[in-house]
Amino acid sequence: MKILKKPLLFIAMSAMLGFTSCSDDDDDDVTDDIVEMDSAMLYATTHSGSVVQYNLDDGTSYTVNTSSTDAEGIFYDEDDSSLIVASRDPKQLQYYGDVDMWDGSMSTVSAEFMSSSDLMSPRDVAVNGDLIVVADNADVDGDDTTADGRFYIYSKEDNGFTLRNTVTVDFKVWGIEFVGNTLYAIVDTTNMLASFDNFLSNNTDGMVSATKTVMVEGIVRTHGLDYDGGTMVLTDIGDAGSDSDGGLHVITDFDSKFNNTMDASTLALSDQMRISGAATLLGNPVNVAYDADSDMIYVAELANGGGRVLAFDDASNASGNATPAVNNMLSGVSAVYFED
Repeated sequence: MKILKKPLLFIAMSAMLGFTSCSDDDDDDVTDDIVEMDSAMLYATTHSGSVVQYNLDDGTSYTVNTSSTDAEGIFYDEDDSSLIVASRDPKQLQYYGDVDMWDGSMSTVSAEFMSSSDLMSPRDVAVNGDLIVVADNADVDGDDTTADGRFYIYSKEDNGFTLRNTVTVDFKVWGIEFVGNTLYAIVDTTNMLASFDNFLSNNTDGMVSATKTVMVEGIVRTHGLDYDGGTMVLTDIGDAGSDSDGGLHVITDFDSKFNNTMDASTLALSDQMRISGAATLLGNPVNVAYDADSDMIYVAELANGGGRVLAFDDASNASGNATPAVNNMLSGVSAVYFED
């Protein structure tokens, strides 16, 4: 169900209560009500393996522990109310069904099925039909002086995942996002964004080159990305050792701007809006979700305060030292996924 307005109650609760904390060691705000999936939902994974589910319409939330002890990367499938989670420990892709039946009385849930232990260092997942791509930033060739990364491509069946093939690229990977059949991928440790046209046509193991790679002016080191309604949002973690120098880059009319930027050229800062500064609480924004209908950006902020889930409203017009509409403490947050 598409929400026609911003999740006002969610924001109002943030203003009145500082928004309820739902970190791993704080169960005071757990609700016993079964979540109705007609509501707009935000899911967050953590490096302790828990998944936090926020109901953006009524402000309730709760935490469940999963079969992972370190999760990074999440996708919600509305067709069967399931979550696909990339687990860093164990190193598997995991499937959790009947998420609409989860409630606050369930402290632990088990994966219905999982892949074999193929992964090394998963960072993000992107889904296109029954194919799931996992970005893995482990060193491929054993030589840390050369940049490389790997994409694992799984097919999903009724009761399992099958590794279809692996694709190696000549850069370190992090966030990934499908826009149609084009896969966009973060070039880690840089300010660059790569695209792969018809990515899933690469159905055998081997090295693949990006169709195009552009530099994004104003970014120091990008990690997360999300696309909706023609707008792309990128995160900038800046110096990974700092908890205060992060930012968000909002690129409206992204398709046109990216297509008009030549390979190895720069997408100008004048074609973007940057959100950064002390009031934003952005230090290491490692993952992001954007909803065009409500014009909200949701952020997994890993460093500032030990971890926060932040949200910025009126995102397509926001810039500079914006104050987040939502500030929820969540230790070790690693990824967020919005579902309406």
